[in-house]
Amino acid sequence: MYGTPHLVTAVMTQTVAAVGRRAPFKEIVQLMQDWQISALPVIEGEGRVVGVVSEADLLPKEELRDDPDGGRLQLRQPVDVARAAALTAGDLMSSPAVTVRADATLAEAARIMAHEGVKRLPVVDDAGLLAGVVSRADLLKVFLRDDEDIAEEVRREVASFLFPPPSAVRVEVHDGVVTLTGRIRDTALVPVAARLVRSVEGVVDVEFDLAHDSTTRRPEGAPPRGHWAGRP
Repeated sequence: MYGTPHLVTAVMTQTVAAVGRRAPFKEIVQLMQDWQISALPVIEGEGRVVGVVSEADLLPKEELRDDPDGGRLQLRQPVDVARAAALTAGDLMSSPAVTVRADATLAEAARIMAHEGVKRLPVVDDAGLLAGVVSRADLLKVFLRDDEDIAEEVRREVASFLFPPPSAVRVEVHDGVVTLTGRIRDTALVPVAARLVRSVEGVVDVEFDLAHDSTTRRPEGAPPRGHWAGRP
């Protein structure tokens, strides 16, 4: 009926920098600098993700330079004290890693990022092996879609399905905002249409200016249909 939810695999970066457990501190810093990233997956074996090491995991060592006795660090979490002395990725990393499946929807990935407070997620396949990385910027790529492409999908997958003739619905899109106007047989379907339109890739919002087609005969006893305008 309507488009499949767009998946992480469609927007993720497949060429990924990663390190093993034994990667030394300086190598980690150099990789982050070279790749212009703030975190690295830590892998073992054939590519199973066992943790993530981030800039935040590295910073306690810099703090220790101004606090050689570790007095201030002792007032914080014990993990910060341990990381200040850590030399390898295995000792520095946060584990278990927060990951997302390649077949997860973009909405699922966004919820994980928001809940965990991270900017990037390692992407794993069905076997739990590293398949890529998805970032906040990757999730926003869907909003670069052309307005006419969005309009065509809404016409094909939503409007023609929910409002077939004799309904007359026009679909227009401007800056990602979809507007449906016209006359329809059943205005009770408008909330359903809103949900389906918002699931289309690149849609920012949806607005309606739809009236009941009074020329269409209603079943006996059915309540009168009115007019939908605005954002349901």
